[in-house]
Amino acid sequence: MTSVLFLCTGNSCRSQMAEGFARHLHAGLPEPASAGIEQHGMNPRTVKVMAEVGVDITGQYSKTTDELGDRHFDVVVTVCDHAREVCPLWPAATRLVHRSFTDPAAADHLGGEEEILVVYRQVRDEIRGWIADLPKELSDHH
Repeated sequence: MTSVLFLCTGNSCRSQMAEGFARHLHAGLPEPASAGIEQHGMNPRTVKVMAEVGVDITGQYSKTTDELGDRHFDVVVTVCDHAREVCPLWPAATRLVHRSFTDPAAADHLGGEEEILVVYRQVRDEIRGWIADLPKELSDHH
């Protein structure tokens, strides 16, 4: 099986959603992980919208790539353009895949909580759809 790291800027929203869905939808994946170029902390709205669809990510935490130590990943998936641009160097055997998603935290200034959560839910659902097809996506990129 393929070990996967989901990487974004702050490891607070998109990469956390991707890790949560990978665990939830693909139990056979060897311990999917997420990290950020920076550490922004877990976004509480991310935890909330994931719980709405039955995915508990309260056991996950925001971390940087430095905190992964020497752990090897077969595939590193960047889920935002900034992470792809500044992605750390990975061993040659690691395959890089890019799939950019809108940053839901960019909606945090919108106003009402419900308006903000609509954006988080849209991004969550896009990520869930992509992660559902992840094994096929990874084999297509092979």
